[in-house]
Amino acid sequence: MVKLFVISYGHDDPKKCSALKMVRLGYAVRIGSIRLLPKNCLILNPLSNTLLTPSDSVLIGKYGLAVIDVSWEEGLEVLKRLSTYRRPQRVLPLLFAGNPINYAVATKLSSLEAVAAALYITGFKELSLKILSIIKWGHTFYELNKDLLEQYSKCVSVDEVMKIQDEVLRKLR
Repeated sequence: MVKLFVISYGHDDPKKCSALKMVRLGYAVRIGSIRLLPKNCLILNPLSNTLLTPSDSVLIGKYGLAVIDVSWEEGLEVLKRLSTYRRPQRVLPLLFAGNPINYAVATKLSSLEAVAAALYITGFKELSLKILSIIKWGHTFYELNKDLLEQYSKCVSVDEVMKIQDEVLRKLR
């Protein structure tokens, strides 16, 4: 099974936090610092300049996947500091939130949605869907994004991912 890690900064109510729910149900391990991650663990960072692609499955399968759980309002500084770490970091391609707080907002995913999306795109589809099933709105996220997730999961290059993303953005204008 893929190793999943959550670095939580405690910005959210622990009872409502989707990342901590993954920890409580045994899908992920909570760690206190980025330094405690396996050396080549892939970190999801919405400020990264490198898009996630299916080829990242090698890193995720071998070293794991980490999500930094911070609130969108308070977490910007944490995410900026993260870019100074010499660890593989990726940004997800364009997807839409299914969570009730940011429903249908582009790129404003919960930590759980981000992890599930990364797993799906990199070929760990069964685990992705299991993780989505632990939250009430997981199916909503999947239904909103299933075509995009499937398209991204078939890409062989960053250019292909960007082409799909650009197509979606053109349609939104």
